[in-house]
Amino acid sequence: MVMANQRGRNGICRRPYLAGLCLVWLTVYFTACETPNPRQQNLPPSESDLPLLKSASVCERKENFLQRHPLASLKVTRWGTGQELMIPADRSPLHGDESYFFDEDGLLVGALYSFPGGLDLKPYPVLRHTLTLLKPALEFYLHVANLSTESSMDSTALYETGDEKTTTQYLVISFRERPALLQASVTTDPYVRLFSPYRREFLSRLKPSGGRKEGQQVDTQGAEDKEPFASLQQFARGQTAQLSYCGPQNYRVAADAYQKAIASGFTNKVWQAEAHHKYGQTLYGLGEYEKAKSEMLQSLAIRPNTPEILNNLGSVHQKLGDKAAAQAAFEKAVVLRPNYAIARFNLAETVEPTNPKRALTEYETYLALADGIPEEADRIALVQQRVKALKH
Repeated sequence: MVMANQRGRNGICRRPYLAGLCLVWLTVYFTACETPNPRQQNLPPSESDLPLLKSASVCERKENFLQRHPLASLKVTRWGTGQELMIPADRSPLHGDESYFFDEDGLLVGALYSFPGGLDLKPYPVLRHTLTLLKPALEFYLHVANLSTESSMDSTALYETGDEKTTTQYLVISFRERPALLQASVTTDPYVRLFSPYRREFLSRLKPSGGRKEGQQVDTQGAEDKEPFASLQQFARGQTAQLSYCGPQNYRVAADAYQKAIASGFTNKVWQAEAHHKYGQTLYGLGEYEKAKSEMLQSLAIRPNTPEILNNLGSVHQKLGDKAAAQAAFEKAVVLRPNYAIARFNLAETVEPTNPKRALTEYETYLALADGIPEEADRIALVQQRVKALKH
């Protein structure tokens, strides 16, 4: 039984992080479970001449970072179960605070650059051109102290771009008149919601350190997640390890992270169900099929009739040798989502030994649904051979 694993730009179809489950398929040997694809859209332009991430690279190990930046020269603060290491503005080539965020495994998962005085973007024509091609993800009014530009410039926009594995966000004030950069963040995709410059804890960094002057303030708005930070952080850690964002796939780290995410207590049922689902996927990857089955069933108890979970539960049943239960799960998945190509393929494989006519129909349906998907090329070729054999 071949199953699919997804990676891309935050599960729960990226925006919002846990909501849709659009399908992009990437075949992984001995992996049957599907995971939500973080980025489910065409990538916007990401060209920039702003020298971000000069002091480190996303996915770098903390020990390597510290070889170039002695601990004594950094401001170190706790960041959930990880650490934030800050290079102060007076030591930064951009003259802004550079903050690098490492998870509990010592992996750099995101960076934030803050410019309370506003970084004039006039010297950066490439980035300014990129911004003109992007639609703001968010627009609002923000009053910031110490701006080097006119004090009336308080119309602010948040722009988002990126590449295959990372997301870059720019918080720009008065873009149409004379753009000034207030903050920029770069992060691996699973962590993107924790690194939005619109988060209240990041907006607060634009306040003057020596106290406010009259009439100068940072507005109190700023997105705050209703879910516990610890759960969101561990969920992102699990995705990073499970989907190979920073090196080889690591089911042990992913399982530990999802367990901690569940223990921290999501309140939203979608998050609860997906945490159990993903924990079940990692257990499947570790060969712990009974435990994987239990987690999948818990996920379905919270969020019944979810095609992705049913499909992956069917894969677990296959490993446990319960072909009847596997077939029932796959059939329910395709009833709920008739255009679910991977579930069609799994159903065809399951019924082929006992009902070749039904298998032929399911294989042909899969071919129609998967046509034109580059990631499915190898599986399409395999199915075409099986169809040919069944017809003869």
